[in-house]
Amino acid sequence: MCRNIHPLHNFEPAATDDEVHAAALQFVRKVSGSTKPSKANAEAFDRAVHEIAHITRHLLDDLVTHAPPKDRDIEAAKARARAEKRYATFSA
Repeated sequence: MCRNIHPLHNFEPAATDDEVHAAALQFVRKVSGSTKPSKANAEAFDRAVHEIAHITRHLLDDLVTHAPPKDRDIEAAKARARAEKRYATFSA
């Protein structure tokens, strides 16, 4: 149900609204324990995603750092290398 929520701060280019929304959606799914809410809960679920995405955007806009921005392609390659090492199959 839950993919990892990826860090969004200090990337060039900055996180898109779609990335922020996806992170908010994953957070709400994890907290609620539901990937798709019932009709009775859909409004509350959608409102929570919207509000969390909104405040996350404010957070990202307000954070400051002196570190150089990270490159998405390099970070993705590092993640793939970690996954390959973690899930490597060993032949006996």
